Amino acid sequence: MVTLPDAERTGFSRDRITVAFYGTFVVWGWFLYSFNPSVPLLAKDLGVSDAQAGLHGTAMALGTILAAFLTPRFVRWSGRRPALISSLALIACGVVALVLAPALGWSLAAIFVVAVGGNILISATQPGLALRHGPASSAALTEGNGVGSSVGLVGPLAVGACVAVGWGWRPAVVVTSLLALVSLALYARIPVGGAMTPARAEPVPTPVTAASSPTRTALPAWCFLVCMVAAVAMEFATTYWATSLVIDQTDAGAGIAAATTAGLVFGMSVIRFVVGPLSLRIAPALLLAVAFAVAIGGWTILWTATTPAVAMIGLVVSGLGYGAQYPLSVALLLATAPHRPDATQARATLAVGLAIGVSPFALGALADEVGTHQAFLLVPVVALVGASFAVVGGRAARRAAVPVDDPVLGATADR
Repeated sequence: MVTLPDAERTGFSRDRITVAFYGTFVVWGWFLYSFNPSVPLLAKDLGVSDAQAGLHGTAMALGTILAAFLTPRFVRWSGRRPALISSLALIACGVVALVLAPALGWSLAAIFVVAVGGNILISATQPGLALRHGPASSAALTEGNGVGSSVGLVGPLAVGACVAVGWGWRPAVVVTSLLALVSLALYARIPVGGAMTPARAEPVPTPVTAASSPTRTALPAWCFLVCMVAAVAMEFATTYWATSLVIDQTDAGAGIAAATTAGLVFGMSVIRFVVGPLSLRIAPALLLAVAFAVAIGGWTILWTATTPAVAMIGLVVSGLGYGAQYPLSVALLLATAPHRPDATQARATLAVGLAIGVSPFALGALADEVGTHQAFLLVPVVALVGASFAVVGGRAARRAAVPVDDPVLGATADR
């Protein structure tokens, strides 16, 4: 594992490389939160069904799965910085192709390209942050995701505004390409070394002890992986189809309904800046379980809403739960194998790809059969699964007695 200076292992400083890593979340956050609410509008433009529109999630999943196999090899053989720069260029080109898409096949291919680039970008960034900040990685990862969702907060509003003035959803989404080019310039100025691992860098093997053996950490790793899948499934299902739910239940116009999704992103942004520092004082696994419970409360408000204002309140409360789930799951999972973060992140990316592929399509197909309102009953079921595994994973991590100098788990294993 990369050896960090004492100040970096024991504290949390937002230095230049951290800011550059945060740029990753800005790019990806803007894309997700501007494109996902646009899916029902894209379906209308292309004249396709909800299930067919849900195939964009499947295409994104396939790109994510490919990225899971490519990223650790790419980072190892080219270094972290070339992997990041190449992925940003891929995103910029893919988004341009997406907004120019005249047919479903074209838009699916473009989403696949964007997903490959975006997930290589995220998969190379998150281990870099974990290596950079050590025991404070839960705070860095949560805050980084918070920065991304804060910028992404403008995405649904931009979509709603563009639709309202007659421009459609495309101008809001194409902003992603501009942000990608800015982030690319930031990474190009970061020197190789440390968390910006050079080409063919091999991590120093960590001795296997009774306290940190793979057998003892396997159960918490699997539990936190399930939590991550649940978190991603809920987020993508909600951001893809909340617009349709609001339209059906409140009779709101398409622009207003798309803009209500900003409530979800607002809640996610707020909670990430709160949970980051809090995770250094309270066991992250406990915070994760609470986050799933809060998400169920928000879903209840959203599901019973009959006006856009109440629906937005439900989305804000849901966001307070959703926002903590993914970054805490990532931090907890990476902490189970601190000596091989890129390989662990690759497995996580593969699982995330499956969640992205299944959840929007499943909810869209279910909506075609029983309506969007009834289809949304799938969300609290997934949340209950996530909460259960967070509790089990936290207990398993304590029993595993992870060494106290390991990030996140070691810092909280005795709680």
